[in-house]
Amino acid sequence: MSRMTQRRDAELAERKQKLLIRSAELRVTMAHQAQAVQAPLAVADQAVAGAQWLRDHPAWPLGTMAVLAALRPRRALRWAMRLLWGWQTYAKARDWLGRTPIKRP
Repeated sequence: MSRMTQRRDAELAERKQKLLIRSAELRVTMAHQAQAVQAPLAVADQAVAGAQWLRDHPAWPLGTMAVLAALRPRRALRWAMRLLWGWQTYAKARDWLGRTPIKRP
């Protein structure tokens, strides 16, 4: 090997070492910063799982609404109006964003 090639190899090895160190530093920084969003993402995951459960088991919320309507019709009507408003808002937001609803796995 020529002296120039050895020097170039040494420079490349040094650069590689610096890049590996920088990469490790960035991974530590990213892991530290990710802790800040871990709790909100866990809540979002639970909300998505709850929505998927409701889609898979529609009889439970409908049965609950039927019992509520039989026991307290005024309260049931109030909640039905709120749910209708929420559903319409969701549909408008979905259309506005151009996305499809939550898909089943």
